[in-house]
Amino acid sequence: MPYLMNRLRNMFTSSRDYVSDMLGGADPQYRVHVITGDRRGAGTDSNVYIVLHDIHGQKSDPIACNKVFHNDNERGSTTTVDVKENCGLQGPIVKVDVWRDNFADITFVATITNFLFGQRSKRGSAAWFLDRIEVEEVLTENRKTKESLTNGVNNCQPKDSGVEAPETVHKSSSGDRVWVFPLQRWVAAHKKYCIHMHDCFLPQHDPNFTARREDIMLKREDYKYEQKVEGGPAQIENLPSDEKFSEEYYWTFATEKMNLLTQTKFIEWTTSKWNTLEDLKKVYKQGLGEPECMEVWKEDWWFGLQRLQGVNPNVISLCKEIPENFDVTEDTVKGLLDMSLAEALEKNKIFICDLKIMDNLECKDDRELASPLALFYLNKEDRLLPIAIQLKQKSGHDNPVYTPNDAPNTWLVAKMFYNNAEAQHHQALTHLGYTHLLMEGVVICTNRNLSPSHPLFKLMAPHFLFLLAINTRGLEKLVSVGGWVDNCMTQGVKGIFELMRRGFECWRFDREGQIEKELEARGVLDENVLPYYPYRDDGVPLYNAIKKYVTTVVSHHYDTPEKLSGDWELRWWREELVKPRNQSGVGLQNIPGNSEDGFTDVSQVIDVVTVIIATCSLGHAAANFQQYEQYGFVPNYPGILISNVPKEKKLYTEKDIMTILPDKRMTLDIMVITKLLSSKGTNSLGDFEMQYLYDPVGVQAAEEFQKDLKRLSLDMKRRNIDRQWKFEWLDPEIVPNSISV
Repeated sequence: MPYLMNRLRNMFTSSRDYVSDMLGGADPQYRVHVITGDRRGAGTDSNVYIVLHDIHGQKSDPIACNKVFHNDNERGSTTTVDVKENCGLQGPIVKVDVWRDNFADITFVATITNFLFGQRSKRGSAAWFLDRIEVEEVLTENRKTKESLTNGVNNCQPKDSGVEAPETVHKSSSGDRVWVFPLQRWVAAHKKYCIHMHDCFLPQHDPNFTARREDIMLKREDYKYEQKVEGGPAQIENLPSDEKFSEEYYWTFATEKMNLLTQTKFIEWTTSKWNTLEDLKKVYKQGLGEPECMEVWKEDWWFGLQRLQGVNPNVISLCKEIPENFDVTEDTVKGLLDMSLAEALEKNKIFICDLKIMDNLECKDDRELASPLALFYLNKEDRLLPIAIQLKQKSGHDNPVYTPNDAPNTWLVAKMFYNNAEAQHHQALTHLGYTHLLMEGVVICTNRNLSPSHPLFKLMAPHFLFLLAINTRGLEKLVSVGGWVDNCMTQGVKGIFELMRRGFECWRFDREGQIEKELEARGVLDENVLPYYPYRDDGVPLYNAIKKYVTTVVSHHYDTPEKLSGDWELRWWREELVKPRNQSGVGLQNIPGNSEDGFTDVSQVIDVVTVIIATCSLGHAAANFQQYEQYGFVPNYPGILISNVPKEKKLYTEKDIMTILPDKRMTLDIMVITKLLSSKGTNSLGDFEMQYLYDPVGVQAAEEFQKDLKRLSLDMKRRNIDRQWKFEWLDPEIVPNSISV
């Protein structure tokens, strides 16, 4: 009953204020905008109250943020309330208190509202996610004159106040100042939340220190590690409700999948068995689109380009000497080089792809998988051409070396088996392992140890959007027994998790994590060695733009050694990043710093945060978005081949090649999933779905980042004009903020 009386009192108070405004009451001094978050269950029917605090230490009476006969504080909505000139406040607002009651929506007021306006009752008042409160200064003509006469008193620091005048970077559409108070948390009933402007503090400087620590402890209950596969990555135990897809994103994704399935069902019903490659090509004209490689997939120059700008561009290395287990001699490659093999090695003209990590990988149903070595020659036209392929690691009479001198279809089949092996490496490591699942542990760790008020949390959070959700759904639907990987990839679920285990043992922060160091480790950073390498040429500038952005924000907040050493949340974060996965950690190796002091220099923090953001954006984009272009036409980059690895050089007819390709249903499944995975999920890099940083330095850094990305996008478009083959996957317009597909 008290709740109902309060609600009625607010209703009549709002009506009285409305009548007062109509009759010429006091002008508003401030306009308060209460922005509810856009996530599932974010809205509330509770009574919401705020108190404003100005720079002079004065505060307003409680202000009700509910309007009569109006469904306020709905998900993704803004509720606006005017604060009158006689409210007792003078000058900039520096702090806001906000709270709500637990008024249920099944009340007399809600019933009347629904009856009168046909509004649907919300889900109740069990929760409310407050994104932020914005307080807008309203300067009427009278107030502007008053401000001028007092010489801008509201912009000055009051004498002996002990409070600095806030630096305002936000303006309303009319040019008036706006002070932003982000909370970005769930608001419990009858709990008062005190929000300082911008809410961006290191823990040792946070005025809400106690509440901050309590929030972290609560989040640790929602974000728990689970190692679901022995030796596998750190994953989320149960998906927190905060991490679920938005309804719009979920239905967009589901609708696209349904459309693709419908198209392939029609193809399945209306096409006969594919007896030739030309029969297979006709299928692509009926709906899903023709991958551009269809007309060139047999060409050697195309096979070379796949190593430089395909989905798996981080395998190829400079070769200084032929490995002992690779049975290649001068005679093997005779006629394929315009110099001797020894001279080519000396002149840095030979490159190698060595997939020894695949050796003896146990796959589903004992399927046999190659673990190949492939040798490439950089010719006088700077084209990378394959010159030798050995499909198993151990040389011998049953493991021949294939070359372009062999019969055309024999050489073609060797390239197909190489690509089949590399496809397993791509999906298990480059794509799923080193982006999706590696970053899943980082997301969990960040939520467990960094407060939403921490500047590093705010810096990284836009790049974590939907990552846990897509991983949970992807593993359930695609990487499960009987799922897509099990049926449409040679390795199956059994092999993919074993390959990930091997890969995680090899991954090092100071090598694989940083793009220039990783390229340098493979000997391909220098463009004089490998002139044409789109992945490098687009990836390095994009990585450096991200690092510049991170450096600006991180250096500002850690501008003294004491701030770095005094940040206990940062120490907690690093500790869990390096803790072994079987001990509830992320298990990242070679993270800078040490176990006693944590990070010892701000440059170390910059490097780690840059790697995380780059992995969630450019790293995933390079591995993901051209999947349909590579996998869609199955012979080009076969995820599965229905045959054992060849042990001799035999002659193949086109009919023989068709028999080792997957059947119609499997091919259509590959087309659907790779088409779906190639769709873009979140906004382009830098165009953040949700703003976290509101402080002046953060806002300016984001604006500069966006300018840098636009310049890079233009540079990449110009480079594409003269490239051997279009490569647009690291264009900032294509690269999303996060891993969401």
